[in-house]
Amino acid sequence: MKVLMFGWEFPPHISGGLGTASYGLTRGLSAQKDLDIIFVVPKAYGDEDTSRMSLIGANKIPITKTKVELKENNTRIEYLEVSSRIVPYVDPEEYWKLLDYNVSTEYKTVQTKDDGTIDFSGTYGANLLEEIYNYSLVAEVIARDYDFDVIHAHDWLAYPAGMAAKRVSGKPLVLHVHATDFDRSRGNVNPEVYRMEKEGLDYADKIISVSNLTRNTVIEKYFIDPAKVTTVYNAVEPISNLDKLKIKKGIDDKVVTFLGRITMQKGPEYFVEAAYRVLQKMSNVRFVMAGSGDMMRKMISMAASRKIADRFHFTGFLKGDQVFEMLKVSDVYIMPSVSEPFGISPLEAMQSNVPVIISKQSGVAEILTHAFKVDYWDIDATADMIYGLLNYPALSSMFKKMGRIEVDNLKWENAALKVREVYNSVYSPK
Repeated sequence: MKVLMFGWEFPPHISGGLGTASYGLTRGLSAQKDLDIIFVVPKAYGDEDTSRMSLIGANKIPITKTKVELKENNTRIEYLEVSSRIVPYVDPEEYWKLLDYNVSTEYKTVQTKDDGTIDFSGTYGANLLEEIYNYSLVAEVIARDYDFDVIHAHDWLAYPAGMAAKRVSGKPLVLHVHATDFDRSRGNVNPEVYRMEKEGLDYADKIISVSNLTRNTVIEKYFIDPAKVTTVYNAVEPISNLDKLKIKKGIDDKVVTFLGRITMQKGPEYFVEAAYRVLQKMSNVRFVMAGSGDMMRKMISMAASRKIADRFHFTGFLKGDQVFEMLKVSDVYIMPSVSEPFGISPLEAMQSNVPVIISKQSGVAEILTHAFKVDYWDIDATADMIYGLLNYPALSSMFKKMGRIEVDNLKWENAALKVREVYNSVYSPK
């Protein structure tokens, strides 16, 4: 079976859990010898790990040239000229109007470079909507020129690309819901984003959700048939070099860490409030907010207003080994998310022998036993848990030991087997 997979980011160029999950799942699927994966991203940099799949950057695909050759794993591919239609547009509002049209119609015009390719930043900038739309155009070209059996698109950014590929090829489409706009906005949904998500979910043949929490959102908020939605939990990549990291604290204080995007979805203000309460009881503890996001300045001001800024550290965005370097010096990890479809970072913390506190409003809470679980809004309970883990070594040691055993059994190969079942349910070999 050949799978054409669309994502938005791929390690090492990631900004959150989406790229990490996409990478882990593709590696898990690659363990199935009869499965070939072509993974497409808007922008390929050339330093990605392509040892187990073919990785293609949409920024490398000409949409106007003929007989362009691309070498991917010693495979020669011819790109044919596509007769299709793009209506010029200059702003997001016009972009959303364009969604009313089929991607594959007769005439299109789009700004390309001299070699016929489209520029992609591959990020989440001001022209995101334009890039999502252009990505679907390149998906149309790829779907015409590649041989595949199933289409798999990760998250809303890639839904239009998956839909375009299905329109062109007629092949079944599986959408993977890593989050919805209800999660990202605390319910204050952007109607245009909702429309894009709804259109994709309706058009898909099958839907994979990363938790039952997300599955219920898809069913109840997007009015999707429950029989169409299957939950497949995320996993975590094994760590091979953790012991090689030569990082030491350099201080005697305890360290409590928040690691993730500093956005309202992640509940950073509850972390600051819990820190304030803990610091009323003990002074030998520091709190780290590792990440970046639109609420960072607000959290810095909040810590200052509580007069705990001297106990707070803001690291900015961490990636790769930096994440595990931070976790290695941590005594407690907290994820106080208001609405977390899954949450891979608690698993990484448990791998690093750090006890974790997670919100009950997270998908990962559905599968973890050896983690403290609390309502995100219950600041007093969160503070009590932090205090207990920092002051009772036996409690902390037990959660470190049992948590590590538990997380080591969460393998991407097992998740991939369940994804394969979804593929099999829509794939009909000739």
